[in-house]
Amino acid sequence: MDFKATMQITETITLNPDEITYDFIRASGPGGQKVNKTSSAVQLRFDVGASPSLPEAVRQRLIRLAGRRMTTKQVLVIEAKRFRSQDDNRRDATERLIQLIRKAIRIPVRRRKTKPSKASVERRLNQKRQRSQIKRQRRVRSETEDI
Repeated sequence: MDFKATMQITETITLNPDEITYDFIRASGPGGQKVNKTSSAVQLRFDVGASPSLPEAVRQRLIRLAGRRMTTKQVLVIEAKRFRSQDDNRRDATERLIQLIRKAIRIPVRRRKTKPSKASVERRLNQKRQRSQIKRQRRVRSETEDI
């Protein structure tokens, strides 16, 4: 993956690589003696609020989807530290950004409210009556109830 070329998200949306910044940080985990000397983890930052590449509707859905990864200044932060290599982590972070944007592009289908059918309501109430009858028969009858 070429990090200096424009990224084609869809036919209509392309990201300019200048909109994305990469910070390299030290990662915990495997690496042996070298782990404390190298910064192999990647922190990708993408300013969603100021990006001219995103349509407004996609921007709003992306902000909602990002959740805790979004800062108060509408900057999306993705951390990648799965691999030992800086290049692999950068590729991983970029792919995760692209997947998140593609997910935000899809317009969610709105749920249609439905009512239960009369037959299903009747079945449910009949089952409740039967269950109640069974429980009533299990009760221990006291002497006062017989009078």
